[in-house]
Amino acid sequence: MDRVIQKKKWSTKRILTIAGIVAVCGLIAASLYFTSGKSRLNVDTERITISEIKKGSFQEFIPVNGIVLPVTTIYLDAMEGGRVEEKYVDDGTEMKKGQPILRLSNTDLQLGLVTQQTNVYNLLTQMQISRNAAQQNTVNKLNQMTDVESQLKEAERVYKLNKHLYEQKAIGLQEFKQAENNYNYYMQKKSLTKTILKQDSSSNLQQLTQARQSYEGSQNALNVMRKKVGDLIVRAPVDGQLTSLDAEIGQNKNKGERLGQLDVTSGFKVRADIDEHYISRIFPGLMGDFTLSDKTYKLKIKKVYTQVTNGRFQVDMEFTEAVPQGIRRGQTLQIRLALGDETQAILLAKGGFFQQTGGNWIFKVSENGNVAYKVDVQLGRQNPDYYEVLQGLKPGDKVVTSSYENYGNMQELVLKAGNSQ
Repeated sequence: MDRVIQKKKWSTKRILTIAGIVAVCGLIAASLYFTSGKSRLNVDTERITISEIKKGSFQEFIPVNGIVLPVTTIYLDAMEGGRVEEKYVDDGTEMKKGQPILRLSNTDLQLGLVTQQTNVYNLLTQMQISRNAAQQNTVNKLNQMTDVESQLKEAERVYKLNKHLYEQKAIGLQEFKQAENNYNYYMQKKSLTKTILKQDSSSNLQQLTQARQSYEGSQNALNVMRKKVGDLIVRAPVDGQLTSLDAEIGQNKNKGERLGQLDVTSGFKVRADIDEHYISRIFPGLMGDFTLSDKTYKLKIKKVYTQVTNGRFQVDMEFTEAVPQGIRRGQTLQIRLALGDETQAILLAKGGFFQQTGGNWIFKVSENGNVAYKVDVQLGRQNPDYYEVLQGLKPGDKVVTSSYENYGNMQELVLKAGNSQ
């Protein structure tokens, strides 16, 4: 009788197959585990900068360079062209108003002055002759008037006498009419002489007025010419310091050409250059300060020049309080220009991390201080010392603020004291 032989359930072959499968799965699982884990880098804490987030007063400001200038600068231009004949002073001289600086010569102007003077003298002589002639003519007309009045009186006397005699039948009509006609003739002659005298006086007055106006016009032209010749001597328009003089003896200067400048030394201002990025945020009244000889001085923007040159524009600032002792024209100042009022904010110290992260994330140190890991942050305003933190960090947190240049795509930094990579 045959016996049924039972087949073994776990054969050696099957066990080996299952073991192989398990080993492969284990390898796959290990691979996934190790590749999916965070990339880490050991970092020596002595080679990095760890800063603590804190809350405090924050004011947005930018550093700008300013140059000290006199509060007023007056440019000296040649009012008239000419050749430099003489220099009375040199650069740096303290000038008084009206004090001569240099003398130019201009032959054409000087000849023009002589010609104009001659014209004025000729007009004056002609006006004197015309006035004398007018006066003589008036005297003659007055003499004529006197003669006519005398003749009229005599004719009137004869007329009245003959009229009385005619009424008495002592003389005839013919003699009476002759006396009457003679009287009427002298009456008309007197009226005509008076009219002529009046017209002559008006004509003389008009001629004298025209001659006087012509003379005054020529005199004004002479005064202008004298001033033009006088402008050949360049004088200080105000009290101040002559800070530049671009003229040498024998040099020809054209009309309007710059000769130098005069600085009014009664005060100073500061002219600062600012990046055009801030042009929409700069306006008169903004405050700034600088430190000189361990003392802080305040400035205020007085004027903004909106013209942009090479990516920068300028502003003029004035001292609001004391002016530093011994400050000089051309001195450079390092100014902190405030762009807003002081407020409370969460502060993150500036560092090299920003170049690699753009301020979008940062390595935050864990509570035990062993690891620093990436966290997303949002930064707002900034000044040369701090960034304003809007999101992602709170006061008391510690972060790595030094450069991330050598960290590549690392997710975590393992912080170890005294060890370097």
